[in-house]
Amino acid sequence: MTAERKGPVIFSPIGANDGLKRALELKRPDVLEMVRDSNLKGRGGAGFPTGVKWNLAATSVSDKKFVVCNADEGEPGTFKDRIILKEYPRLMFEGMIIGAYAIGAEKGFLYLRGEYKSFEPELNNILNKMRNEGTLGKNVCGKKGFNFDIELRHGVGAYICGEETALIESMEGNRGESRNRPPFPVNTGYEGHPTIVNNVETFAAITHIIAKGTNWFKAFGTENSAGSKLLSISGDCENPGVYEVEFGITIKEILDMVNAQQAIAVQVGGASGSCVAKKDFDRRICYEDLSTGGSFIVFGPGRNMLDVAQNFLEFFEDESCGQCTPCREGIPVLLECLEEIKNGTCSESYFYDIRSLCETMRIASKCGLGQSVPNAFLSILDNFKSDYALVPDAAAEELYR
Repeated sequence: MTAERKGPVIFSPIGANDGLKRALELKRPDVLEMVRDSNLKGRGGAGFPTGVKWNLAATSVSDKKFVVCNADEGEPGTFKDRIILKEYPRLMFEGMIIGAYAIGAEKGFLYLRGEYKSFEPELNNILNKMRNEGTLGKNVCGKKGFNFDIELRHGVGAYICGEETALIESMEGNRGESRNRPPFPVNTGYEGHPTIVNNVETFAAITHIIAKGTNWFKAFGTENSAGSKLLSISGDCENPGVYEVEFGITIKEILDMVNAQQAIAVQVGGASGSCVAKKDFDRRICYEDLSTGGSFIVFGPGRNMLDVAQNFLEFFEDESCGQCTPCREGIPVLLECLEEIKNGTCSESYFYDIRSLCETMRIASKCGLGQSVPNAFLSILDNFKSDYALVPDAAAEELYR
């Protein structure tokens, strides 16, 4: 398996089945220990330690366990998983098989974004080839007693199904809505059985880690953010595309790489992420500073950042499942406030009330969608105060004098 792209981890050279064969030479606890020791964190955006998730599923007692690869790439500005699905699918599939071996699962699912349904024929061809060569099915790669197969499922375009419990609800034939937690998928997941749900990029990284070792992997990145990150870079830049970078790289270095030195802002993490203004371009892409699922949108001179904030809010309004009150009722209020700000009629006291509402949404919303809605809204308004003016009023002066 030779990478045509260049990168330290995902796009680095690796032979077919190198990671899988190495995993099957080890005992299951040793595979779990390697994943834990690698400090690999989920590449979908949440950043939960993969080793912890796998260990919890492995120790759960059940007659069935499942592995799910989350390929529901719905975050605005994110298109890095499609590169793996199109160009490096075996990396992902091998990572899923390694995960199944580690936790004791016999069934896996690739949950494919509805808009990626055209990928299904080729992905199924690859799965059939893997079955024919013994990489899937009974006694995987000759490992007696280890049976595992993968089935494709696809969504229908709902953003909320990128959240793991909503994804599981969708797989079970229900409306895509997030579940109350606990219980967590690692002990009560698909059909009530222990389930690990990981991102496409996470499974691809696993294959490299097992094949090349944890020390090799931890040589890249920072102390708390091991490895690399795939970034989907778009917007006002001369060289958009998917790039693999080491964790710890600064925004300025990325902008130089894609020839976007005139940028006034970058939206890191898509609609659910944060807007970073030019004064903060020395901030780093890593879990201890700016965490991202992969979206990196560049905004150049002439962009109206209030329009950008409105675009993100309207996206969330369309995608909210409507299940919880803070998200369902809060988003329209934020849009009304933004309209007043753009019209120059928003009072200072009302804006302070809106900031309080944002904190309520972050705390009380049921899932990551509602919790992250205020991120872009507040970061844009805080970084571009010169683009608008609030109407002074006595109530605000009394409250904040």
